[in-house]
Amino acid sequence: MEYKVKDLSFAKQGKLSIAWAESRMPVLMKIREEFEKKKPFKGLTISAALHVTKETAVLMRTLKSGGAGVALCAANPLSTQDDVAAALVEEGINVFAWAGETEEEYYWCMNQVLDFKPNVTLDDGGDLVNTIHTKRQDLIKNVFGGQEETTTGVIRLRAMVRDRVLKYPMFAINDTPTKGMFDNIHGTGQSTIDGIMRATSMMIAGKTFVVCGYGRCGYGLANRAKGMGANVIVTEVEPVRALQAVMDGYRVMPLKEAAKIGDVFITVTGDRDVIREEHMELMKDGAIIGNTGHFNVEINIEDLESLSKSKREIRKHVEEYTLKNGKKIYLLGKGRVINLVAAEGHPSDVMDMSFSDHALCCEYLVKNYKKLKPDVYNVPKEVDDRVAQLKLESMGIKIDQLTEKQKKYLSDWKEGT
Repeated sequence: MEYKVKDLSFAKQGKLSIAWAESRMPVLMKIREEFEKKKPFKGLTISAALHVTKETAVLMRTLKSGGAGVALCAANPLSTQDDVAAALVEEGINVFAWAGETEEEYYWCMNQVLDFKPNVTLDDGGDLVNTIHTKRQDLIKNVFGGQEETTTGVIRLRAMVRDRVLKYPMFAINDTPTKGMFDNIHGTGQSTIDGIMRATSMMIAGKTFVVCGYGRCGYGLANRAKGMGANVIVTEVEPVRALQAVMDGYRVMPLKEAAKIGDVFITVTGDRDVIREEHMELMKDGAIIGNTGHFNVEINIEDLESLSKSKREIRKHVEEYTLKNGKKIYLLGKGRVINLVAAEGHPSDVMDMSFSDHALCCEYLVKNYKKLKPDVYNVPKEVDDRVAQLKLESMGIKIDQLTEKQKKYLSDWKEGT
């Protein structure tokens, strides 16, 4: 056992948190029962850079039950739940993570999990696979393949494919329906509002709430904010998504226009410098800005610093910047993922599907990696369908089945009106 966490004495509470998550994740628990019997990962090592939450703990325990040696580090310097990290160490999982890591410590932890020479990698944001390809290329010969959890990471992987530098197959967990249609929409929407509420204790109703980006995550966030009584504005750069936002009933405008009237601004784009100096200068006194995209680059904090004459932490996870023009802007969670910095991330119920995709994809990868070339792959449909079916069963929901005549009709081009 090797590890570095904040305090092992936190483990008792961490075990209770994990037990609660397991009670809300029936699909992954069903898969664990199968893994315990089959041991699909016997003799293999899985290294993961994921948010160290109670839900991630359920996945780590599931992979370990399948025979894997598991090493885990954080996918964000501020997202680790220290009690969970301690509990996992007591269960024989090599964890290198604590809340409040510096950038140097963050990458030290990442290199520690890579020292275990993984056969499979799990990423949330792409830092692990990126580190292997740029700093630890000696490990590539050991790696069967990997998986990516989030939109930002998949964007980076596709760039690696485009530049012909990706050296092993990766599965885009983020893009499969049982992840993207539920985790991204419902998970991000609910948990982001939760993070904002915990950090600010503000009332959402009546506020002008600006959502920067209208992908699946932005869609979910806008919908939750609207449901709580906010007047929602969407800003976008892609015409189809902007049109979708209009048809969904939101005002759509350039951010420079929204900056003048918004009360709360949340970025969720996967890109950098979304909110920058030209927007901050236009914001009204008391504007709140935050981010729920993976990296802390969506808000240009250097611009905010240069515009300000002073700052102070006025609440936990809320920094008050007093600008040189006298106005105040409040930055949430140092610009990092507010749903994990100030809250607990997505609900266990929805992560049940995302992490079940991971678990079953790990099994698929170990069985089939010799047939796969370095590329970004979709999750196999049979995996996605199985996760959905198991989730429905856990909810006590039954659905119809096609008759043989219906199956024939759907596959026959000859039949018409």
